[in-house]
Amino acid sequence: MSAQFQPRWLSVEDYLAFEERSEIKHEYINGEIYAMAGASVRHNRIAGNLFARLLAHLRGSPCQVFFADVKLHLKELGADIFYYPDLMVCCDPNDRDPYYRTRPCLLVEVLSSGTARTDQREKLFAYARLDSLQGYLLLEQDRIGAALHWREGSDWRRAEFSDPDAELTLPCAGLTIRLAELYEGTDLPETSPNAEGSS
Repeated sequence: MSAQFQPRWLSVEDYLAFEERSEIKHEYINGEIYAMAGASVRHNRIAGNLFARLLAHLRGSPCQVFFADVKLHLKELGADIFYYPDLMVCCDPNDRDPYYRTRPCLLVEVLSSGTARTDQREKLFAYARLDSLQGYLLLEQDRIGAALHWREGSDWRRAEFSDPDAELTLPCAGLTIRLAELYEGTDLPETSPNAEGSS
């Protein structure tokens, strides 16, 4: 998320109408909108690699996977929030608004210097409160690395991965994938400190 786009307060309805006409995307937090910076080629490639694998894996299932342009609508402490996750898997047949989703089971963000703090703190806090969410995956952009958060009962667990040969099993989607596959075509070296880390 970048600097605030305009100070005046917008209703949800005004935001959705504005966003439909806008040439750039904006996230929405309690009446204020924030212009989103464009993604780098590497960011796009990492998210695209995972999208392609999820799309093939989920074909024929009741689940849908969305890439970058579909909004997530949250209600956090009475405030309306709209984010654009990099990837979102949704399996609830009743969650079918034409412009956004409210009940994802898996969310993915690719970290950049401008968004890492928000993705690791603000969004983690908000996403973890979604009762539908089973997993939240954070992928590094400038090195091969991932942090996977997943729900176990009422608790959240976390594991870090840096070994390109490490396999991640994504909650909800049920896809198992090598970390290196997510970084194909990015020119990042497949070297890492030894291991996957632990929860």
